[in-house]
Amino acid sequence: MLFSSRRSPVIARNGMVAASQPLATMAGVKILMQGGNAADAAVATAAALNVTEPTSTGLGGDMFALFYDAQTKRVTALNGSGRAPAALTIKLVERDGLAPKIINHQSEIINPFHAHNITVPGACAGWCDLIARHGTLPLRDILAPALELAEKGFPVAPTTAYFWQRGAERQLKSALNGRELTIDGRAPRAGEIFRNPGLARTFRAIAEGGKDAYYRGDIARAIADVVYKSGGVMTTDDLAAHISTWDAPISTTYRGYRVWECPPNGQGLAALLALNVLEGFDLASTAPMSAARWHLLVEAMRVAFADTRWYIADPKFAPAPLDGLLSKKYAAERRALIDPHHATRNTMHGAPVASSDTVYFCVVDGRGNACSFINSNYMGFGTGIVPPGWGFTLQNRGNNFSLDPAHPNALAPRKRPYHTIIPGMITRDPSTPSPLRSDSAQDVPPQELIAPFGVMGGFMQPQGHVQVVVGMIDDGLDPQAALDRPRFCLTTATPDSRVEIEEGVPAETLAALAQMGHDIAPVTGYARAVFGRGQIIRREPDGTLWGGSDPRADGCAVGL
Repeated sequence: MLFSSRRSPVIARNGMVAASQPLATMAGVKILMQGGNAADAAVATAAALNVTEPTSTGLGGDMFALFYDAQTKRVTALNGSGRAPAALTIKLVERDGLAPKIINHQSEIINPFHAHNITVPGACAGWCDLIARHGTLPLRDILAPALELAEKGFPVAPTTAYFWQRGAERQLKSALNGRELTIDGRAPRAGEIFRNPGLARTFRAIAEGGKDAYYRGDIARAIADVVYKSGGVMTTDDLAAHISTWDAPISTTYRGYRVWECPPNGQGLAALLALNVLEGFDLASTAPMSAARWHLLVEAMRVAFADTRWYIADPKFAPAPLDGLLSKKYAAERRALIDPHHATRNTMHGAPVASSDTVYFCVVDGRGNACSFINSNYMGFGTGIVPPGWGFTLQNRGNNFSLDPAHPNALAPRKRPYHTIIPGMITRDPSTPSPLRSDSAQDVPPQELIAPFGVMGGFMQPQGHVQVVVGMIDDGLDPQAALDRPRFCLTTATPDSRVEIEEGVPAETLAALAQMGHDIAPVTGYARAVFGRGQIIRREPDGTLWGGSDPRADGCAVGL
């Protein structure tokens, strides 16, 4: 039961961009051709995706990035996620009748599109801060390709058109000013030209005034006003107080490679926990499309999610015991919970000993710098609420807070929520890698770049990370083949989650997994979006780049 990819990887030497929209990919390529580096091209791509795929991303959302510096051979992590308004509390949510019954410490705001779900958008500050630290070109040059797309219009891609219509029917039709991102209340059709002069106006303001134009000017006042009119409590003070944070990335070793993620409040920890568990199994000796292989992958993710659904929260409020969680000793304890023949549907979080809806894309430039970048609204258009005349919707990331006061991720003023969006990076020690992991980049020797990678899509993201890493490292797949291979998705991060399986998996594998006790649901067609959409660029020691772009989206990889 082998898997053979039908698409070839893109191979080049002087730089590469891989994104879910060809026009956004080309925006990044233009910046590389103008002499920009990976950071410059990443922000150009992010901005263009705001135009061409507003169903997944926008300046009303958040971003995270990992950046590999070819000179220092170090990885840095940028957290561009926003915080809850200062006046937003659990009591206020309860008073407004939006708090359901708490079950197993999990309780989110009943209406995911209510304005109480809006956290301060962090994307704009994140873009500006990435350029300030790692970029080389002026912001106005970087935003120019996206501004032109917004102003002159672009033909909408087929997959985007489908999900745009879903958003038009679900959020935009009832959200305040949501119709501004439609054509007379409907989504643009595949191939139809869509213009967004409001977003062009936003880009122009940011190009001229930087992040202050967003957080301290007319845009901030428009955001606060529309949130208030929609029943929320965000103020201009909340927006003015926003800052990004540069954090030490977390990592673990996996079969001689080092896999990097952003630390909590992001859920990248889940991917590292699962890989630590899987390292104790000889996956290479199991057929990639067999029930034995898929069972181990699913069970490792169940164990990882059991921990992360408890421990991931804003570290300023509830720091996770990262040293204990990511130790190989703890991985061995958690691995022992897995029965190789039967599904475990009641896994609980462990107690380690402590020692101290979305777009993903990646860029590698000709000098060997790399940026792994993710930007999101959540649930498609987020709340669907639009600050009038500015061309973007406001996110609903606050829906990932728990309303249980005893939970580490409990809603609180000026707190960041559990975040699903995660960029990934693979490197390798020039010498023999240490078998020990570290949550501090300073404790890891200089690294050689292997690949920026990522898979977008809510709680699918760490699952996608694990599956493409296993594909590349255990099975030796090239980036395109690793992305093309069918995937599974635990539909929730809870122990009893259903396992959705993509078309292309042999019927005997599905039957065997069901016999093991997994609740299996085959998925076809546009519903395959549940399995995420990823991008990977692998760099060889001689500088050759191998790129792949997910077939579940409209995108491509382009090299120079």
